[in-house]
Amino acid sequence: MITLGLNGGIDFPYENEFNFQSADLHDAAAALLVDGQVVSAIEEERLNRIKHSNKSSIYSATQFILETAGFSIQDVDKICYYMTEDMCNQLLKLVTPKNKYAPIRKRLARKFAERFGCDISEDKIYFVPHHMAHAISTFTMSGFDESLILAVDKSGDGISGIIAEAKDGIIKQLDTISLKNSLGRFYTELIEYLGFTHFDEYKVMGLAPYGDPKTYKKIFNAFYRLLPKGRFEINSDYYYVLNNLDGIPREKGEEITQVHKDLAASIQESLEIMVFHLLKFYKDTYNPKKLCLAGGVAQNCTLNGKILYSGMFEDVFVQPASYDAGTALGAAILGYYDETKNKIISNSRLEQVYWGSDIGPNESIMETLKCWETFIDYQKADNIASEAAKLLADGAIIGWVQGKSEFGPRALGNRSILGDPRPPENKDIINAMVKKREAFRPFAPSILEEYVEEYYIVPGKYKKFPFMTFVLDVKKEKQEILGAVTHVDGTARIQTVSKKTNPKFWEVIDEFRKITGVPVLLNTSFNNNVEPIVNSIDDAITCFLTTKLHYLVVGDYLIKKKEVHHSAYLETVLSLPLHIQFNHSRKPVSFNKFEDIYEIRDNFLKGRSVDLGGEVVLFPDLSFGVVKSKISGDFYSILTKVDGKKSLDQLIDSNPAADADKIKEIVDELIKLWTLRLIKVKPKKKP
Repeated sequence: MITLGLNGGIDFPYENEFNFQSADLHDAAAALLVDGQVVSAIEEERLNRIKHSNKSSIYSATQFILETAGFSIQDVDKICYYMTEDMCNQLLKLVTPKNKYAPIRKRLARKFAERFGCDISEDKIYFVPHHMAHAISTFTMSGFDESLILAVDKSGDGISGIIAEAKDGIIKQLDTISLKNSLGRFYTELIEYLGFTHFDEYKVMGLAPYGDPKTYKKIFNAFYRLLPKGRFEINSDYYYVLNNLDGIPREKGEEITQVHKDLAASIQESLEIMVFHLLKFYKDTYNPKKLCLAGGVAQNCTLNGKILYSGMFEDVFVQPASYDAGTALGAAILGYYDETKNKIISNSRLEQVYWGSDIGPNESIMETLKCWETFIDYQKADNIASEAAKLLADGAIIGWVQGKSEFGPRALGNRSILGDPRPPENKDIINAMVKKREAFRPFAPSILEEYVEEYYIVPGKYKKFPFMTFVLDVKKEKQEILGAVTHVDGTARIQTVSKKTNPKFWEVIDEFRKITGVPVLLNTSFNNNVEPIVNSIDDAITCFLTTKLHYLVVGDYLIKKKEVHHSAYLETVLSLPLHIQFNHSRKPVSFNKFEDIYEIRDNFLKGRSVDLGGEVVLFPDLSFGVVKSKISGDFYSILTKVDGKKSLDQLIDSNPAADADKIKEIVDELIKLWTLRLIKVKPKKKP
């Protein structure tokens, strides 16, 4: 039986028909199961290159997983969507004029017909309760016979979470958490006082250890009330008192002071207090030995680590794609069990999530590299792990691309940036080179699983942490050694690396160990701060060429940048991502005088936040948050002729006024827009 799981919005990348904010529909993904087993899964953002994409996962992700598995859409037995049908229709009625309204089942069927050129039966479409999709996605991957399940986020299907019990082959819902008492909303609304927004929760988690929650304890005690039976009540009416604090609210980009650090610590502590209150009741009442976590709140690795250290449960499993992308997986799983009527079981613990795009063998890698040889030198290494380890030990920062891309928010050794974990200054070096992110945010260590207890305080019996879902304490004697990957409070969000599940990544860490005596590498996601994690080889080369990374490794190839004259870009081919628009407008500046405005922008909705020294502006409209950049009239003229086939020199030739200085200005502008991922640049393929 073939089941397809989907989440996300309805619009294709080039559309913007529905006024859904990305805080409501986000992190679109698709997952394909055959007889209940994952065959392929990928997030839409990895393919359409929109961070936290709220576009339809039918467009790219579904097409990709079907092609990967060798199926057509007509082979699929059940198409499973991550919300109830009634809730979807209610949302559509809110944003659709009455004369254009069509129910969700009909709309999805139309989208499949439009994308794949064939009709599908509306009866194939199956709707799954949002939090049950979260819940089943974590339990069936846990390897547990039975478990308490906590699936909690900001919202979904009119609630913000469920507490459930998996036992005797069924998942029984024990209680729900209302929208009014949403833990996800509590966190998101309060971090706005710190100048952060939706999708920035992890930043505040990283800021919290710098603060003291005692500073605002009395204020936060009024924000929530603990009730009997593990319940709690959140009173957001009191949030206004924060406006009386000096430096609150903080504007985005302003200096972060101790006030902000203490406030972050208070937000994190309050979340932990409410979650532990809930868990204690269910532990005392049902005495579960195991716990499964999912939902956006389960992305809080600090909270997860404290649950693990508490000893309340013998083992804790966190779905590695706990946020909404994981509901595509859960929807497909629930669809399978609904159809087969089998008992819901977890045969084994999930060990890896390399379910995405494959870079292919060395032969096909070389063909792609050949296309870029104007800009790069590359050489196949006899032992790429050894070569890379030597460079890392000498201080190099390397982009590392291998095999299939990871499903979920973390780079787990196949689409990673790697560095030496020892020098504390490596954090600043990597931020300056590529990440452009806040200095207080920690980088993660990837450690050979054989050495985890030598470096970290590991609670309980389970010694494998393959998904960066837990923050653990670093042993005191190792904290100074691991200066680049140990946070200010002596903790780290670790990944243990197995020779079985990722032999090549294990090997490069082991080679680094042989040189330095340290079986750890700094591992962060391979992307700059305006794009999702790289997916394809072309994505990786693009990021490599538009950042200051020292080297790139793809498969067995070691790649260096060439020093190129700006004229080298004349042979590149320009194209526009499907979600990018450009326009020309005239703005009155005085009586009878106008200014021509040329700009390029994306078309997706609120939730993307970027800061590159004023190059890009975020417009915080209630519905839209469009990122855009001003462009010159000359470049606007070029964009009107872009077709994905003509090279830049061909486009400039159509402008006879272009001289050498003007051409250099155009190339400089191209590189800037390419760095912002507002245009695509690829070399002309050689015959």
